[in-house]
This record gives sequence, structure tokens and C-alpha cells, in this order.
Amino acid sequence: MTVNTLPSADLDLEVLLAHKETIADGVVRLVFRHPAGDQLPPWAPGAHVDLLLRPDIVRQYSLCGDPGDRSVLEVAVLRERAGRGGSAFVHDALRPGDRVRIRGPRNHFPFVPAERYLFIAGGIGITPIVPMVAAADENGADWQLLYGGRSRSSMAFAARLREKYGDRVVLWPQDEAGLPDVRGILRAAVTGTAVYCCGPERLLVAAEEACAVLPDVALHLERFSAKEITGAAAGFDVELTRSGLTLTVPADRSILEVAEDAGVPVLSSCREGVCGTCETPVLAGVPDHRDSLLTGEERAANETMMICVSRSCGRKLVLDL
Repeated sequence: MTVNTLPSADLDLEVLLAHKETIADGVVRLVFRHPAGDQLPPWAPGAHVDLLLRPDIVRQYSLCGDPGDRSVLEVAVLRERAGRGGSAFVHDALRPGDRVRIRGPRNHFPFVPAERYLFIAGGIGITPIVPMVAAADENGADWQLLYGGRSRSSMAFAARLREKYGDRVVLWPQDEAGLPDVRGILRAAVTGTAVYCCGPERLLVAAEEACAVLPDVALHLERFSAKEITGAAAGFDVELTRSGLTLTVPADRSILEVAEDAGVPVLSSCREGVCGTCETPVLAGVPDHRDSLLTGEERAANETMMICVSRSCGRKLVLDL
């Protein structure tokens, strides 16, 4: 069995919005092409791109098209009523023919080889799952998708998925069936199942709690918003070896903010620990990891950290920055 595991890219390029359509209540699908008709960067299921919508608006969206089609990149965007303006800009201001800068693709939600998969998606969390389902099916794996949403009309790609894959896709509209029993579904998972889950926080927490007592089930999560941070923050020093600076990070500011104020060029995007853009190598010290990306093994290794949210467990960190 083969799975596309192409490495992430840090490309920055301009693309053309070739097509925009409403595909569900409050959800638009965007199709981007290269302005000159060239091939676009390769990507694998689980990848996302940054859309640089305006100098003050950079947002991350999962790629939901076909990785084998290098002529386009596709994303789907939910209008977030309580959002920070990114989704409103996409829905109200972007028009076919507009040019948008993108960064990536990057992949912090990689699709790994397995004999069987259980996909659990809630709402717009279906976007990274769509190409994973296609890859699992193409590779002949045993798989099932549980897809929940507020209503059928709000569930992007639902009709297409049911038409293509039949009963392997279980649709669970909340207004018809209530909330899905995620814990019960996971308890019934066969040993060795790879579980991929993306959606609202309460769905992810339910999956984490259920899988915590299922050691033979491998859980893979992607969050669209930051995890709630508990515990008080303290100040510390950070040495930036390549910049030749040692800076003090106060309790109410991030490493990223302090570095930017000192004139250190740092690539960043979400500032919530969910996109991975600001991942920085750690040379000494023990980070207090507060991101939503690194695995338990990666946190224990302490080789990198997300400087937009993570802090220090001690008085000093040394970073390759």
C-alpha cells in the first residue's frame, strides 16, 4: 500500500482565483490556478495553504481537491460569524479573476499508511478528510466516514461523498439525529485502526478522551482554532543565536512578538499554534509547548517549538533564530 507523503513546502506565489461557488449553507469553494497556467506545488492529503488575503489578514485553509491534479488548488471556507474577518473577506470581497498570494502547502496532519481507517468530521472539518477518503479508497483500505453537521444543507461535499462511496459514508445531521456518539463509535473500532478527526473542539475532545483508553487505536487530530491554555505564564529570557540577541519575554507577550519588536524577521501566520508557520528549532532549554500541532513524541524530543504560543519551562531558551 502506498500513500503520498510528499514533504511540505514553504513556497510563496501568486495564484488566480479561477472559480468560486457556494457548496453548502455558509460555505464557498475556491479553485485557484497559476496565472501563467503552470503546475502548482505538489501536496498530500492533510495539507493546508496560507492565503495572504490582505497585509493584515492571513488565514490557513485545508486543501480539499485531488493531489494528482497539479493544475489547481482547492479550498472550502466557512463564514465564521464570530471570526476575525478572514472568512468574511473570502465570502464578500474575493471574486473570480482576483489574484491572491499563497504560502505552502504545509502538512501537519499527514495521512499515514494503514489497513483500516475511521474518519470523523464535523462541519467544515470535512475539508482535509475528503482527499484522505479518496486515498484510502484508491489504496483498497477498509474505511468508514462519520460526518456530522448542523443540518444536511450545511454539510459541504455530503451529497458527493454519499453518491461516490455509498454506505461507507454515514451522514449525521444534528437537527435530525442529535449529536453523534463519538465515544461509542470509537469503542467499537477494530485494533489497528487509524482514526482521523477534524472539526469543532468538543468533537476533538470527545475523540481524545475515547482514544485515551484505546491503546491500539492511533488518533490523528487537526484543530482549526487554538486549544484552551491553562496555567499561569511567567517571564523568561530567549537567546536567538543567528540574530546574536538575548531578549526578555514578559508574561503577557509571546516570543514571536518580542522577536518582531527587536527587528528579527520571523515567518508567522495564525499566531494561535495551529498552522506551524513559526516552528523554530530549539538548541537549549525546555519549551512549555502550548500549540495544537506537535505530537507527544515531538514534544518530548523538544527539538522545535511554535513561538507564537509556546513558552519556556525554565528561565532561558536558546533558539536557532
